[in-house]
Amino acid sequence: MASCEAGRACYFIVPGDPEQATGGYRYVKRLAETLADSGRQVHRIGLDGQFPLPDEKARQSMNQALANLPDGAPVVLDGLAMGAMPEVLAAHRERLQLIALVHHPLADETGLPAERRKNLFRLERQALAQVASVITTSPYTANRLRDFSVPESCISVIEPGVDASAAFVKKEYSGAGPFHVLCVAHLSPRKAQVDLLEALAGLAEWPWHLTLAGSADRDPEYGARVRQVIHDLALENRVTLAGEVTGEQLARLYSEAHLFVLPSRYEGYGMVVDEAFANGLPVICSDGGALARTGKRPGIRQYPAGNTAQLQGRLAEWLGNPRAMGQAAGQARQTANTLRSWQDAAQALARLLDNTASGKGRSHFAADWLTLREPEDHKARSLRLTRALDKWLQFRYLHREAGERGRAIRIADLGSGTGSNVEYLVSRLSVPQKWLLADQDPSLLKQAGQRAGALGVAAELHVEKLMPERLSSAIPEGTDLVTAAALADLVSGDWLRALASRSARLQAAVLITLSVNGAISLDPPAEADEMVRSAILDHQRRDKGMGVAMGHDAPETLASELRKRGYQLHTEPADWVLTGENTPLQLALLEGWKTAASEQQPEKQPAIAQWYQARCGQAEAGVLKIRVGHTDLLALPESRIG
Repeated sequence: MASCEAGRACYFIVPGDPEQATGGYRYVKRLAETLADSGRQVHRIGLDGQFPLPDEKARQSMNQALANLPDGAPVVLDGLAMGAMPEVLAAHRERLQLIALVHHPLADETGLPAERRKNLFRLERQALAQVASVITTSPYTANRLRDFSVPESCISVIEPGVDASAAFVKKEYSGAGPFHVLCVAHLSPRKAQVDLLEALAGLAEWPWHLTLAGSADRDPEYGARVRQVIHDLALENRVTLAGEVTGEQLARLYSEAHLFVLPSRYEGYGMVVDEAFANGLPVICSDGGALARTGKRPGIRQYPAGNTAQLQGRLAEWLGNPRAMGQAAGQARQTANTLRSWQDAAQALARLLDNTASGKGRSHFAADWLTLREPEDHKARSLRLTRALDKWLQFRYLHREAGERGRAIRIADLGSGTGSNVEYLVSRLSVPQKWLLADQDPSLLKQAGQRAGALGVAAELHVEKLMPERLSSAIPEGTDLVTAAALADLVSGDWLRALASRSARLQAAVLITLSVNGAISLDPPAEADEMVRSAILDHQRRDKGMGVAMGHDAPETLASELRKRGYQLHTEPADWVLTGENTPLQLALLEGWKTAASEQQPEKQPAIAQWYQARCGQAEAGVLKIRVGHTDLLALPESRIG
């Protein structure tokens, strides 16, 4: 197993009693136990209060639990606990290594009212923006988290393991006595036990007996409904409500069963299916959520989630044909041999913890920030300047000298990051293209290269710190277009002069977009806004690694340098306008502003912190509007904008 810094403590935080018997709690327990077996100190912490929409007791419990942990501690936060309290996580994210564990998004719970679903989605998206990385239990959930603005690079899929079965020998149904059907899941609308009861009620001619193992107290209203349906369908003698079971009692239920059924409308993985396999049971399950993939294995019969008639049909196939069900049991036992162990799962978590501790999960220009801002960047950019550039490039492509005809337009993209500029321009430029992508961060540049490849364009990757004296290698001979997005305000005046000089020597077009221009406004206004704005603008002039930055003077400085070299200049505003639909980006921006202003004016930190907390509250309530001024600049060495 990976070292996982043996002896150093890590922490799991869950809502309520950590010993609860649901799949999610068992997942945490087995991961924690297996990590501990490798020599790592592991602690599971249960929180008081109400979840998933936390009450004040829950907020205080989470805040106190995090405050009690040592600096730098890795903390795995169960999504049910952390998903709706982003403001608590924000207060601890810089001090601790926060990792979210998302079995399935809170907003995807079955039966939620529309307004509550919307609120949970908004809160969980904000909460996930506060953590260093995210664990999910299936590729399905990992893909779903894209809707929550979680970068793919920040997600690790760690599927559940299983414990080796002690006996692993099943008694096949002989036709005598009851046919034992087992369902292990707490009673809830998402787990859909009523669907199973209604399906079995139509198969009264066969001697089946159903055991529902799972708590009826998590959703008392649904638990009462299950009891009422059992009464209404006269199934009292054919259904056992076993309640929450663990250990030997659960093992006995598996050993007595002939068939396992999971009628769930939605699963983030469906760990009980693997447990059924490990106990030699064939399975009937829906295709809800991740089950659409995890249910496509030998030994399983699937049906469309929520379709009671098809569930009844699957049950009838095996109740009426024990031999076919016995064959499926054999397939289930074979599938069990392919299941991962908890040791495998713990190794994956150990690697993630080691990478998080070493800082490998984030870069200076973090991928999660770049992912958050990209949709607003694309929305803000000037389409008129892009079209003008395309017209100029078409002319250049069609009127090359004889030896150059047919050669693709060569584009040098400086500070490529994850490839946002490539994504925006490739489809909007109607000429053959070859890109050179330059950035100092190899991990981000790799993502940019992959995006270029997916877009069908050739791309050369250039990893180098883009100092003024090195721009000639990042902008090679034959370059037709030099472009950069959200970069010019981070570099020095010398850098901008070197860019203008190199571009002019090549007679290349220049498109520099999304440069901050100093305009910042918040609505509703606050007295401290100007203090914070002034500090931010001063901080933007600090050295960002490429000389003393020009900050909001960059657009005018670059325009002046290009005019001196005979370029025709065209500029347009490209402002962000962030509303309640952009809460995660608002919160990330506010945090960045708070950090910058506090560094620039440390004597005003209390006032800045007060401003920050008030603005975050407005953002979370969806009532804050932020405008950030940017300028797009297009410089052409010849022709005109049409």
